[in-house]
Amino acid sequence: MPRNTQELKNITHLGNNKTDYLNTYSPNVLEAFCNKYEENDYMVELLCTEFTSLCPKTGQPDFATIEIRYIPDKLLVESKSLKLYLFSFRNHGDFHEDCINIISKDLVKLLSPKYIEVVGKFVPRGGIAIYPRANWAKSGSIYDGDFARQRLF
Repeated sequence: MPRNTQELKNITHLGNNKTDYLNTYSPNVLEAFCNKYEENDYMVELLCTEFTSLCPKTGQPDFATIEIRYIPDKLLVESKSLKLYLFSFRNHGDFHEDCINIISKDLVKLLSPKYIEVVGKFVPRGGIAIYPRANWAKSGSIYDGDFARQRLF
């Protein structure tokens, strides 16, 4: 069954004829919509192959592929808002590990998923590739505990 107008009222970026790209980090652009199948456990995988941020010390750009996988509960992230959110890191100076933890925490705050993992596959600089990984599981869910620990490693 198609979504009705009421379900889409909080989706403001998608279908908007004018897209504003933010120059600074902003979790406020993230939007969510209701999960019609919250009784099902299913994994949503999102892949951003053009993530950039800045080294906090040198200001040099860092490039990465960001992998986001989550098992939704009541909400799903709207993909255009996620694109705008990830783009907002473009001038953000933070280490790779910080960026991944920030993304994970912002999505947990927005969605409160059953489970989420965020992986950054940063392009090597100085001969070293860094692949930070963060995950989180809703307390008391079947994904809390061993499942989350095994997925992390």
